[in-house]
Amino acid sequence: MSSSDGARLAVDIGGTFTDVVVERGGQSWAAKVLTTPDAPEQGFLDGVAAALDRSGLRAADIEVIIHGTTLATNALIERRGARTALLTTAGFRDTIELGTESRFDQYDINLVKRAPLVPRNWRLPVLERMSADGDVLCPLDEASVMAAIATLRAEAIESVAVGFLHSYVRPLHERRVRDMILTHLPQMSVSLSSEVSPEMREYERFTTTCANAYVRPLVAGYLARLEQELEAGGFACPLFLMLSSGGLTTARIAREFPIRLVESGPAGGVIFAQKIARQHGATRAVSFDMGGTTAKLCLIDDFKPQTSRVFEVDRSSRFQKGSGMPIRVPALDMVEIGAGGGSIARIDRLGRIAVGPQSAGAVPGPACYGQGGDEPTVTDADVMLGRIDVEAFAGGRIGLDADLAKSAMDRFGSKTPIQLNAAEAACAIAELVDETMSNAARVHAAENGKTLTERTLIAFGGAAPLHAGRMADKLGISRIIVPVDAGVGSAVGFLLAPVSYEVARSHYARLEDLQPDTVNAMLATMVEEALAAVRDGAPGRMLIEVRTAFARYVGQGYEIALLLPSRPLARADAETLRVEFEKSYLQQYGRLIQGIDIEILTWTLTVRTEIADIPPLDPVAARPAAPAGGQREIFDCGQGKIVDAATVRRRALGAGSTLTGPAIIVEDATSTLVGPGYDAVIAADGSIVMTRRGFA
Repeated sequence: MSSSDGARLAVDIGGTFTDVVVERGGQSWAAKVLTTPDAPEQGFLDGVAAALDRSGLRAADIEVIIHGTTLATNALIERRGARTALLTTAGFRDTIELGTESRFDQYDINLVKRAPLVPRNWRLPVLERMSADGDVLCPLDEASVMAAIATLRAEAIESVAVGFLHSYVRPLHERRVRDMILTHLPQMSVSLSSEVSPEMREYERFTTTCANAYVRPLVAGYLARLEQELEAGGFACPLFLMLSSGGLTTARIAREFPIRLVESGPAGGVIFAQKIARQHGATRAVSFDMGGTTAKLCLIDDFKPQTSRVFEVDRSSRFQKGSGMPIRVPALDMVEIGAGGGSIARIDRLGRIAVGPQSAGAVPGPACYGQGGDEPTVTDADVMLGRIDVEAFAGGRIGLDADLAKSAMDRFGSKTPIQLNAAEAACAIAELVDETMSNAARVHAAENGKTLTERTLIAFGGAAPLHAGRMADKLGISRIIVPVDAGVGSAVGFLLAPVSYEVARSHYARLEDLQPDTVNAMLATMVEEALAAVRDGAPGRMLIEVRTAFARYVGQGYEIALLLPSRPLARADAETLRVEFEKSYLQQYGRLIQGIDIEILTWTLTVRTEIADIPPLDPVAARPAAPAGGQREIFDCGQGKIVDAATVRRRALGAGSTLTGPAIIVEDATSTLVGPGYDAVIAADGSIVMTRRGFA
């Protein structure tokens, strides 16, 4: 999607800030503006105008726009999507409420689960039934469909999810129901489970389809308005959307399957961190993305981020698996918590200090923004601690008021049981949010059987470089990398992502009785579907196929991913897959199970464009310490006292420049805090590499 002359533009709309990056001929320009929650396209256009003004480019110079947004995520969390109904097989209307019938907290007698997106009176039964083999056990009763359509009309339903039992094997009935709905209600938005998530496990399939239906009108309307505004502004280039899997897709696919956009912004950040890890030879890394509303972490091993087939949104208990809504779409495996610059501090009912997940957002924002907000936030704490240059914040476009931050800390401190002063209150907030993020990282690593101490922490997002050092201390990590353009890292990641699309199918097969012809026929149809989704966005580009099978011992509950050859399977491949499965199983669980066959449940096929090779960086010679631009008093929470810190503009630091903490490196989109226990050096790519003293 790039050329020697054309420019590319990336826009990441977050809960607090909208980040924009323009790239042309190896140069880039960034802008950060406040998000406009009521009309996200306005913040998009404001940021684009600011970035183009900085670059001296015009709309006609842009050859492609890549966009990631939290719109779908926020709609699910805030429950402000369309009036949605679910048409499902009679007898299964309560599947999305019963779930797996498990409790995410065994010992909480007051446990409350989130209500389903679709209330029970809008979950409408339809007489029909398919077998797991695709045989029609009960023909579709069209009279029951017509009764459901009458209810849709009477209840002013805006979007419909259709999820029938075993429709992933044979979608005949779902497709007929869609035809009937659109015949009588032509403006209705209809999502079929056999298209949104064509895999077994009806609970996850139904919830994913309901979520897709719930946000589809909202996302479609937003994209339509955005495309109109872009056209009116002189942009004649295609618009691509970032997917939760780390790839790009066209606006057409995004309108059909907006649920695949749920983790789009954070996914761009992981792609960005993946590039940095490869450049710096960090074979074991953890990406740390902290923005205005949330913090996201992802483990990266051998330069590959962890992926997942299912993730949860809207968790009622942030560290508890099973407390959220399961979404079964391809995604990068991240843990996301409500800990950002705008996270609000409060005193809970036990008299303890708590931070987040509620956020001041862009409106009214933290108290220091001077927009009417008066609740204490992490950003207010950072200002009070002296970490943020109030005149240089967001390139000087957003002026911060240190007095308002202090007032917020004073008010908050007076509410604490031990009457903290402003600096102590700010330190308490900063320490608590750092511990919350560190704990999330520990839990995420433990759940994946990983450790953190030997990893490199790659910090980006507007707030992460301020908190990375203290978080690394808590995790025992000794090396931190803050890349160039860290404040707009997710948007930069969009420019690195390939055009891609994944197709999944559930098809049961045992290795001892593998039928290659049946599997090959299914894979061939999957290839055609993936190519159809990618062709529009990658004309003339080299395309790569990645085929995967998800296997387990017969009767187990979790699968292991096995890479398949990008060719038709032969009977002899069954033994090769068995060897690969046993190798992966032994590595993950430490033992094999003898005498039990291996079964494959799900097959996936991804088609993507080639990814440019990223060579490692050349070493640089260390230079004398860079001259400080001044001194500032900061409150160091680790020592619990005020210390003097050197301040320097990042653009004044060339490759090889060194700094000894405490110091603050200031730039337009963020600032980096080099703690008292750290030394920093500027790498060949301009990244700040911080190393804890005593570690090489």
